Amino acid sequence: MLRRIGGVRVDKTPPPGEGPEATAQAKLHSSIPSPVQGRTGTALAPLLRQVVADLKGLGGMVHLRESGPGRRLRLVESSGLSQDLARSFQEIHWHEDLPTARALREEGAVWLPLSPEELSHPLPFPAGMVAVPLHSSEGLGGVLSVVTAGPDPPSAVQRGYLEAVARWLLGALGHTPAAAHDTTRTRSDENTATGYALQHALDEVPVGAWDWNIHTGDVVWDDAMTRVLGIGPDDFDGRIETWRAMIHPEDLPAVLTHAEQSQRKNAEYSVKHRVRRRDGSVGWVEVRGRTLLGEDGEPAHMVGRLWAITQTRAVMESAGRALRHMSDGFLAVDTEWRILYLNLQAEQLLGASRELVGRTLWEVPTIRVPGLESRCRRAVVDRTPTGLDRQLPADGRWYHLRLIPVPDGLTVYLTDITERRQLEAERAAVERAAAERSARIGELTAALAEALTAEDVVAAAAERVLPLFGATGLIVQAREGDRLQAVGAVGYPQPFMDRFAEGPLPLGTPADHTVPDGTPRFIASPEEMEAEYPALRTLVALSGKRAWAFLPLMVSGRQVGGCVVSFDRTRRLTGEERTLLIALSGLVAQALERARQYDAEHGRAQALQRGLLPRALPCLPAVTTAARYLPASEGMLGGDWYDVIPLSAERVALVIGDVMGHGLPEAATMGRLRTAVHTLAGLELPPDELFSHLNDLVSDLGDDFYATCLYALYDPATGVCTFVGAGHPPPAVIHPDGTVRFPGLAANPPLGSATPPFDTTDVELPEGSLLVLYTDGFVESARRDIDTGIAQLATALTTGLDGMARHGTAGDCSDSARDTEARTLDRLGDTLVSTLLPAPERTHDDAALLLARTHTLTARNVVSWTLSDDPVAAGQARDHIRRQLDQWQLDELVMTTELIASELVGNVVRHAKGPVRLRLLRGRTLICEVSDGSLTTPRIRRARETDEGGRGLQLVAALSQRWGTRYTTDGKCIWTEQALPGTPR
Repeated sequence: MLRRIGGVRVDKTPPPGEGPEATAQAKLHSSIPSPVQGRTGTALAPLLRQVVADLKGLGGMVHLRESGPGRRLRLVESSGLSQDLARSFQEIHWHEDLPTARALREEGAVWLPLSPEELSHPLPFPAGMVAVPLHSSEGLGGVLSVVTAGPDPPSAVQRGYLEAVARWLLGALGHTPAAAHDTTRTRSDENTATGYALQHALDEVPVGAWDWNIHTGDVVWDDAMTRVLGIGPDDFDGRIETWRAMIHPEDLPAVLTHAEQSQRKNAEYSVKHRVRRRDGSVGWVEVRGRTLLGEDGEPAHMVGRLWAITQTRAVMESAGRALRHMSDGFLAVDTEWRILYLNLQAEQLLGASRELVGRTLWEVPTIRVPGLESRCRRAVVDRTPTGLDRQLPADGRWYHLRLIPVPDGLTVYLTDITERRQLEAERAAVERAAAERSARIGELTAALAEALTAEDVVAAAAERVLPLFGATGLIVQAREGDRLQAVGAVGYPQPFMDRFAEGPLPLGTPADHTVPDGTPRFIASPEEMEAEYPALRTLVALSGKRAWAFLPLMVSGRQVGGCVVSFDRTRRLTGEERTLLIALSGLVAQALERARQYDAEHGRAQALQRGLLPRALPCLPAVTTAARYLPASEGMLGGDWYDVIPLSAERVALVIGDVMGHGLPEAATMGRLRTAVHTLAGLELPPDELFSHLNDLVSDLGDDFYATCLYALYDPATGVCTFVGAGHPPPAVIHPDGTVRFPGLAANPPLGSATPPFDTTDVELPEGSLLVLYTDGFVESARRDIDTGIAQLATALTTGLDGMARHGTAGDCSDSARDTEARTLDRLGDTLVSTLLPAPERTHDDAALLLARTHTLTARNVVSWTLSDDPVAAGQARDHIRRQLDQWQLDELVMTTELIASELVGNVVRHAKGPVRLRLLRGRTLICEVSDGSLTTPRIRRARETDEGGRGLQLVAALSQRWGTRYTTDGKCIWTEQALPGTPR
């Protein structure tokens, strides 16, 4: 009820809606919002803004509880939250899991992170909510809550501050027992519970209404004004001067200035000031109003409201003092980015307020850091708090700058994080070291798993163990009996290695002490080493090391070797480092044991492989040869092989083959095939018949065995080479002019899957031609197919010959020209290997290569005659032999050769059929051949003493070095060999 006090007291209360009081009150209600129901400009809003700023939050809310079974919480005030987000918390039920409901149920402060599912409009960053209940003497009346940014809960100090604010807030709003405890109210009562609570709050926080006539100076106000200003209803004379006299003298100029500006600009009037009450106390009030124009358009009245803010001001001042003296730096910036306020910590860090207030934030030298301006502008535009870590020029320390937008600008918090960054850096360094150590251990495990030899184990351990500990030297030893034998060392000077290789070290070394008990030894300095092991003084000086770790290499409880890790500086290993070294030595021990077993098995495999291949190639007049065999790098036994087989009449068989697969069975099959080829070739079988027998041999081994083979039979008397192949790559033929050709041989399947007969191909080779036979492993690899490999072989042959095609020679193999040719072929073999099979390529298959330079017998060394088909043939043969040997100056062989020829020709006349031919060849030996048209095979039979014949072949065998029979296309040939004078028999 308004009272008009101007010398006349009005005791009568006008009806509702009538009288000047109602008019003034209507004007006041239309212009000033309720202090509880509004979101801005109320008594709660400044408090919430301050609380949110103190807690570095995003926004605040006040909920009051309704009575009734639902026990719902209604939002009555919010600050700093968007309308969409505030609607997410408009109504909260008692049993929900939000902090607001839990604070009521648990009767204490509650903080929980906010999950996106709980919000109708989720936040784009992590957030949480802290809530405290509003206690009263009647019970729990509501909840004060603050939405915080980030995943961390508020500190104990912040919770205590929030609880203190809650106690004051409930005292300001009030709480009725009925709202808190009455459970007998009707549903209609429940629907008005919120309005009852708000009305009760209004009663507890009085808001006075006033009307000031600007022309007369008269003031009309209601009873609430007297309560707020602390005067009786009869003590006010209704004059504006009396009201102004109650204003504190220090605040009066500002109040008058605001009133004048409001009248002049017809703007809202809002001011906070102190009042002096009659009892001598001083309180704070907030006054708001607006100017009403008269009929002349000039200001006539000013109407408004007034309410007490003493307690709110006290809370704000308390919060301001806390803000002023808090440990973090704090700055307030206006909308023009000018500094408005600094607390003590910010002044100590950035400079005095009198020097910084009014300056643009990022132009202050002590806080000028990269990215500050852009982050500030983005925070204000997005209305989203943000932060950045920077090193300030003020003191060189690291700070976290938290930027929080507020309605009238921006607040900046500066938190010293130097120690935290140092701890994080140290922790990151430890984590990096642990990650690197784990990676090194993983790499070591993988490398040791792939290590095949002891040298591989030493290299892997040196590369991956030494960097983990800053070590510079490594020695790996294998146990031989009761002593340790070095198998590899890294990081030591050559004089030490020479002394180490001279012989066993003195007894009683640290390594020797690890043998009987398997206990590691750690020595941190040369002085400690000399004190314990004086005999090693010279060796220690040679090594240049100053600290050592002697580790036994243990496998299944037995010591297989030792490991010495050394350092260039004195070094006392920590317990963790010692444990890690011992664990790593276990990995090295396992790898070393496997490597030694592999070395032993690999050595046996290589010895077996060498035993199955020719130890040396024969030196023959028909060919000069060189060969290469390359085992697979994994050390597996292979089935590749080659051979050079001398035959009669200076002919030679060149053989190369490949048993498919790897392992001991394949190697054994290769040995059987090589023996079979030797035997069959010695029987002078034709190439196609020889391959038929080989095919039967491989087929009898089983369905899993197959082999490829290439057989070249070269006759130096005719210069014709007969080829037969079974699934094998074609040979390369290099003519004397350097042309490389791959003759098209008849296609036959591999041995074991072929069906005889085998087709042969004859190729005439000029003097000095070069034959190149190879296996598929030589031209095929994982990075190239066989066709590409053959093309690369042709290129390598063309570029690698270097004119050796002109070096062909005939004659004895001891001739210097033939020796030069043999060395040239060896160099060519090395060139082909390095070109087609560099070391990284030798991984999966073995390879064989056979090079043969061909030579023909000249016409003066080969003569032949056709003899009569009657008994006079023997005499003709003796005449021809006598004359030819005289020309060859082989008079010493005339008698024996005549006798051999007579017996052979006589046998043909008596037992075979013509035509009869005689041929003499001078090569390594003197070769005498008698041919006829019969296919009967002569055999030596033992003649009895009474027999008149049957001793001819015995005589031939006795007089010749070798003899035999071979079949030709039109009959057979019996041949003998005699050693030339001056050559061993």
